[in-house]
Amino acid sequence: MKRRSFVALASATTAFAGTAHAQGTWPDKPITMIVPAPPGGGTDLVARLYSDLLSQELGQQVLVDNKGGGNGNIGTALVARAKPDGYTLLMQYSAYHAANPALIKDLNWKPDDFVGVAMGAVAPHVIVIAKKVPADDLKSFIAYAQANKGKLNYASVGAGSVPHLGGVLLNKAAGIDLTHIPYKGAGPATQDLVAGQVELMIVTPPSVSGHIRSGNVKALALASDTRHPAFPEIPTAAEAGLPGFVLDGWFALFAPAGTPQPIVDKLNAAMRKIGKMEAVVARASQLGTVLKDWSPGEMNSFAKGEVETWGKVIRDNNITFAE
Repeated sequence: MKRRSFVALASATTAFAGTAHAQGTWPDKPITMIVPAPPGGGTDLVARLYSDLLSQELGQQVLVDNKGGGNGNIGTALVARAKPDGYTLLMQYSAYHAANPALIKDLNWKPDDFVGVAMGAVAPHVIVIAKKVPADDLKSFIAYAQANKGKLNYASVGAGSVPHLGGVLLNKAAGIDLTHIPYKGAGPATQDLVAGQVELMIVTPPSVSGHIRSGNVKALALASDTRHPAFPEIPTAAEAGLPGFVLDGWFALFAPAGTPQPIVDKLNAAMRKIGKMEAVVARASQLGTVLKDWSPGEMNSFAKGEVETWGKVIRDNNITFAE
């Protein structure tokens, strides 16, 4: 056999063996799922919805590690730089993935640093106000805000987040002037909303579902085309008098680019199996989210489209971190 042919055959054999090894023995140690946000928010809740069941499905412990800060960029960058071996994963929030590339000039990661594994959950955003605010529906809140221009604040889970962008769009659509107060995650933002330190927040239902049900905050409208079965009493924004105001957030599992496809496929199969479990479906609905049975290809295509869509919203509205 010629040397060149022998080398080519040896390389192909090695590659095949590596792929077979990755598919056959992975995982053989614990897996870390990084959440680029503090505990208590939607991203954290979705990560924990899956982590224990993933541990059972994969036969290795899946550890949730909260790495909040930097508008999600600290945790996201950690995974972008991680070895693509399936042992470091990212439960990502849509705005971090789709908005930060357009908002931050010198971002220390890029969307192409990741490969989509599976969709964790999709969540419409709900407009909620502090209990102290003298309004019980969206129309009366808008009237109150118009009478108090520049005096009211809205919280977000961070600059560039969907709640931030949603607040900018709400100001324009309703002709009001709420001041943006960014927080490091939904947990602390929700705490200040409940305490009355801020008047309004637009956020995914998992972060505030308990407070809505307990009456600690007032839900004005769901920024969705349809009502959610978990909150049938909350009208859509269109029903509440603000047609066209639709905001969806999502929480998806990503791996570093270059992760072997057999590992991605195994993770995807486990996530999709979990997403069909009756208890998980019930819990997701209770949190106000919707589950999607997507392949890695569908996840990647969707994520790419979101980067383009939200980048355009940011550029067209001249949105910056300072707003």
